[in-house]
Amino acid sequence: MLDTYLIVGLGNPGRKYRKTRHNIGYMVVDRLLTAFNSSLIKNDFYSEYCTIDIDNNPVIIAKPRTFMNNSGLAVYEFVCHFKINLNRCLVIYDDVDLLFGRIKIKGKGSSGGHNGLESIIQHLDTTHIPRLRIGIGSEKAKKNMTKFVLGGFSRKEQNDLNNLLENSKNAVTSFIVDGLDKTMNLFNTKKI
Repeated sequence: MLDTYLIVGLGNPGRKYRKTRHNIGYMVVDRLLTAFNSSLIKNDFYSEYCTIDIDNNPVIIAKPRTFMNNSGLAVYEFVCHFKINLNRCLVIYDDVDLLFGRIKIKGKGSSGGHNGLESIIQHLDTTHIPRLRIGIGSEKAKKNMTKFVLGGFSRKEQNDLNNLLENSKNAVTSFIVDGLDKTMNLFNTKKI
């Protein structure tokens, strides 16, 4: 039997946060689900999730419902219950240090100050967690970080958001089908 992949999009639950920059991890998960004709139908492990098949690989797609700063609780539950090998786990989240439209995938590293990823690192007790960073940054982010990440996308960003989500969805699929190294080579230099 093939090992299961775990794809986790980070965000905050609830209508209030649905279209905010901080919820772009959720948006990528939604794009992935649409592409594979699926939906989140199960509620457990502090998450909404489902299992799909991508290129004959079993894949759990999840949105933690713990709020961003406690995302580690949900990821820890999945990893323990399904015995997920961490090199088959991909965390998707917003990154203000990357300009809007850029994505960067890597296999390990610090949280870079992202509270959701920091929670995951603390719960799993390792920094060796593959992640897909979605660029939401701009000069405005430096003025009031909280207001910026919990705010909606600008009109210009909204025009490019579809391409960013599609590129991110393709990177997730590549991670599963082609592996981390090839995905980094293909997507870390791409711009929308």
